[in-house]
Amino acid sequence: MKKKEKASSRRKKEKSPIVTHTKAELERAAKKRISVISKEFAMGFEFIQHYPRSVTFFGSTRTQQSSPHYKKAQHLAHSLSMQGYTIVTGGGPGIMQAANYGALAAGGASIGLNIQLPGGQVANPYVTNSIEFYYFFSRKVVLAFSAEAYIYFPGGFGTLDEFFEIVTLVQTRKIPKVPIILVGSDYWKPLDKFIHQHLLKKHKAISKGDVALYKIIDDEKEIIKIVKKAPQR
Repeated sequence: MKKKEKASSRRKKEKSPIVTHTKAELERAAKKRISVISKEFAMGFEFIQHYPRSVTFFGSTRTQQSSPHYKKAQHLAHSLSMQGYTIVTGGGPGIMQAANYGALAAGGASIGLNIQLPGGQVANPYVTNSIEFYYFFSRKVVLAFSAEAYIYFPGGFGTLDEFFEIVTLVQTRKIPKVPIILVGSDYWKPLDKFIHQHLLKKHKAISKGDVALYKIIDDEKEIIKIVKKAPQR
């Protein structure tokens, strides 16, 4: 046998066999997953309903304490907590930690909805109560559930995903219209420009009213004023 034929034969033997599943196996896996999801929703809604007046903070896990955005999130959360609002975050580091720290320092409720990760999420130590989720989307639904306002600081793909999720839910009237506040104009204005120029004007992928679903605001007093005007959900 020629060398090329031997090498080809060896590669064929080294290939992993195709794994097939029976209908029964797939049904068992689906039922197990549905059971976990159902339990997470029940757990999450039961947990969050104990905090009827809340504001949810989103933002990057990588934001350092020296960042002006970190300090802004901490101070804003402190001020909102002093107004009687529960501060809700994903429970991790960065902006989430800043918000939880601000709420804790004000003596208010500081809530973390953590996520299980392969390496383990580093939970911040400033939550007064927390729960943990396995599925990202279960956690995201609870994070988005019944807050009086949603505040977004600069972040990565996850933060943008959460922002567009809430905007879409309001746009399609799946949830009531609520304040969606983007803090950090240095970060959000380029995205806002893209939305106006490309989504609205060039491609007409959204309507004119859709760009009014969110506001870019850096002034803390104005943010607090808007949140206080929002009806309790």
